[in-house]
Amino acid sequence: MADLRRRAPTGRGPGARTTSGSGRLARYGLREVDRAARLLTGLGLWDPDTQTPVDDPAASVLSALSQVGDPDLALVSLDRVADAAGREPLVAAVREDRHLRDRLLGVLGASAALVDDLVANPDTWRDLCTGGPVEDLPCCEDLQAELLAAVGAPAGGEPTWGSGGARARGAGPDVVADLRAAYRRRLLLLAARDVTGVQDVESVAAELADLAGATIAAALAMAAADLPPDAVPARLAVIGLGKCGGRELNYVSDVDVLYVAEPATPDGDVPAALRTATTLATHLMRICHTVAWPVDAALRPEGKDGPLVRTLASHEAYYVRWARTWEFQALLKARPLAGDRELGDAWCAMAEPLVWKAADREGVVADVQAMRRRVEASLPAREADRQLKLGPGGLRDIEFAVQLLQLVHGRTDETLRSGSTLTALRALIDGGYIGRRDGDSLADSYRFLRTVEHRLQLQRLRRTHTLPADEAGLRWLAQALDFRPDSRGDVVAVFTAERARYAREVRRLHEKLFYRPLLEAVARVPSEALRLTPEQATARMGILGFADPAGALRHLEALTGGVSRRAAIQRTLLPAMLQAFSDAPDPDAGLLAYRQVSDMLGRTPWYLRLLRDEGLVAVRMAQLLGTSRYVADLLGRDPEALQLLADDAELMPRSAEALRQSLRTAVGRYGEPVAAVAAARALRRRELLRIASADLLGLIDGDAVGQALSDVADAVLDAALAVAQRSVAAARGVTELPMRIAILAMGRLGGQEVGYGSDADVMFVHEALEGAAESDAAAAASAVAEELRRLLSVPAPDPPLGIDASLRPEGRQGPLSRSLGSFRAYYRRWSSVWEAQALLRARVVAGDEDLARRFTAVADPVRYPEGGLPVSGVVEIRRIKARVDNERLPRGADPATHTKLGRGGLADVEWTVQLLQLRHAHEVPALRTPRTLEALRAAVDAELVTEPDAAALAAAWRLATRVRNATMLVRGRPSDQLPRHGRELVGVTRAVGRPAGADPGEFVDDYLRTMRRARQVVERVFYA
Repeated sequence: MADLRRRAPTGRGPGARTTSGSGRLARYGLREVDRAARLLTGLGLWDPDTQTPVDDPAASVLSALSQVGDPDLALVSLDRVADAAGREPLVAAVREDRHLRDRLLGVLGASAALVDDLVANPDTWRDLCTGGPVEDLPCCEDLQAELLAAVGAPAGGEPTWGSGGARARGAGPDVVADLRAAYRRRLLLLAARDVTGVQDVESVAAELADLAGATIAAALAMAAADLPPDAVPARLAVIGLGKCGGRELNYVSDVDVLYVAEPATPDGDVPAALRTATTLATHLMRICHTVAWPVDAALRPEGKDGPLVRTLASHEAYYVRWARTWEFQALLKARPLAGDRELGDAWCAMAEPLVWKAADREGVVADVQAMRRRVEASLPAREADRQLKLGPGGLRDIEFAVQLLQLVHGRTDETLRSGSTLTALRALIDGGYIGRRDGDSLADSYRFLRTVEHRLQLQRLRRTHTLPADEAGLRWLAQALDFRPDSRGDVVAVFTAERARYAREVRRLHEKLFYRPLLEAVARVPSEALRLTPEQATARMGILGFADPAGALRHLEALTGGVSRRAAIQRTLLPAMLQAFSDAPDPDAGLLAYRQVSDMLGRTPWYLRLLRDEGLVAVRMAQLLGTSRYVADLLGRDPEALQLLADDAELMPRSAEALRQSLRTAVGRYGEPVAAVAAARALRRRELLRIASADLLGLIDGDAVGQALSDVADAVLDAALAVAQRSVAAARGVTELPMRIAILAMGRLGGQEVGYGSDADVMFVHEALEGAAESDAAAAASAVAEELRRLLSVPAPDPPLGIDASLRPEGRQGPLSRSLGSFRAYYRRWSSVWEAQALLRARVVAGDEDLARRFTAVADPVRYPEGGLPVSGVVEIRRIKARVDNERLPRGADPATHTKLGRGGLADVEWTVQLLQLRHAHEVPALRTPRTLEALRAAVDAELVTEPDAAALAAAWRLATRVRNATMLVRGRPSDQLPRHGRELVGVTRAVGRPAGADPGEFVDDYLRTMRRARQVVERVFYA
């Protein structure tokens, strides 16, 4: 909260040296200095000859005067009160009694309305003296007894009203004036404690509510005295709502109530008793309006269209059948205020369970959010920035956020069931529903806003929540709040800056809490599911889909057991997360992974705060862990990456250039090769988690997944090559190796179509530097390639990136790296058709760019043969394909659902496209691409394949690729076989983007149909 401290005294004592009397008085904050000098002289506090206070006690009075909100108003008011009360005794008391001085001047400078009361009641100032009643903080019962006595009614009142039983005086003008005087006297004492800082804003608001309740009790007694003698006896209870119900009332505010009545006896006449009660309620409202403030019963059932008074049964029937969400929200603050206490308690006992049952309604969160938006929309734009209550960053933002959290979480946590905003906020903090820092900030902001509101209303005792529009009004308010000038400017500038700061913070936290995704998720969990016996909880786990309910319950007990704050926050999170786990294909695995991550990060300050405050993270985490063992493994190795889930932008794959730069920087920090590559692999692990999460959450499509995974692999190879060259050079004791080297991507990496389980198919090409021996260059290049493979295979907590160089000339029998000349000679004399086919996907990944370009010039004539692939080559390709189909399919694999080698699968589509490239790329430049779908599009444009046939091939390739990736995500290990049944099939169905509850059998049928169509095209295009 702002530093609302007393301003330092600006006056000076006798003998102070200043330039003039006017200057001296101005330093006390007085603007009308001539009038001030005259009034102070008349009060015996100022010496006009020396232009100084007459003595030290007088200087103390001026010093105290300088600290009030409006010193000029306070001085004029002091003169008025002195005239009415007698100058000599009042001035003497003010000079000698420090507490009286601070209280009286504080009130005189803060409230013109209370000045009038002091003038009208000349002896009232004595109540502010040291030892006076101002120093006794009254309880609710004391206030009620005092105000009842003012109208001639005994404390406790009557249990029933009617039949001439009332003993108070009737509501004649004198009695109303007596009640008003008693009310204003108590208001004066409270204001004196308030402006001097004896009471904080919370206790001031509570006492104002108690004073309102006492006033209503006295008005009820007066109304009962005016009943006709034949009035049928009735019991009437006044239920406080809103700020009065929550004991957080303003100085001037409508007091929200509703009325419940019953006949005086069980067999009494209900309609007649209601007529008596209605008369009482109506008369009570008129009295209170005259004495203090309006009593508003518009929150009653049916609002202003409904009867003013209802029976208990009528209230219950309405709330059970007809009440809307906002009406139950209003009842959060309900409490008996006056009248028949037993009846009031019975009404509360009826209403409270209905409030928390209503929180189970579908859409309760959306209803409360919509109401807040309607309130904002109804506010005139010209007032929004000056509104303390309804404007953005105002009191309503805090109250609505707190009340929504109460409605959702208070269903099972009774500590949250308070009508007081600050009390509820403390309980929300203690229960872990709001972060301590956020909660403290909201509470601080609430106190600041309520203090500002109190000062505004106290000035003239008028109902207002709007800041002054004029400079003078803002200056008075800032001074009344004890702001002081600082580097930001004068008191107005300082107050304006502080108020803007609080408004920004409140709005930020309101949007963070009020629109928290976790709220929606928790609200969807039925209350009965939140409070279960162990046996019921085990059964509930089974209903939610956990295969091992007892095991799931053990995880829950481990997470939520004890009284620690971590356990409290877990108790907040888990109801919603269990729903998310239950929607996932494997709830048991998800909950186990969640417990493991929580065990690792439970003591990390940001972890549970992130899950609670960024509710999207908790729900996403449950969804991912319950779907993907791959993600669970990655998160277990890098739990801090969980923070990526808070922002969609953070889950988007990074660009290829950014990845290369990041990994190059990472490896550059380490001199030791294993540590350097370990850093690159750790970054790869983070990127794999980013991509997998975005994939499973539907933020990117399958084509983007392949590109992103390929970019990551490229960056790792680029960084690892730099480390391997540095390592080999260091081992040989040289600063430069005798060759240049490049890495060529082959296979799926070359086509930038990498899957989660793909190895990196590569070839290494080198060239001796000028003057270096070919043998030395070959040995160094092979050493670099071997070192790169070794570094990337060192055991580490990362998914492996296997380096497969078997597509090089002579396969595993050939040298790991060849010179450019050796490649040229080999391809000219020895290369086979399958090697030309493999070169279709060759792409430069890392190393010397000029060498790579020259390798491409060597490879192009081989993969794009002049005149196209001869008939013998076509026959050979088809023969190899048939052999692959017959021999490579794993034993027991289902050819209909094998994503790679099955009918219509990846191999079918890729071989078909590659055959078109081998035959026609020499005359269709667009076919010269390592990417399958790009080549297929080029074949359509060149009319080598029809649009429908290409669409069938593309659909099969995309679906098979997606299923292959999904299988890896679900199982956590590579597989080319679509699962046949069970949770893995359900997981794959979800991982490819089908909604929760989608029929896995229907998905399998779609897969088979898509593959059959592709196979028919393959038969026509590849084998024709």
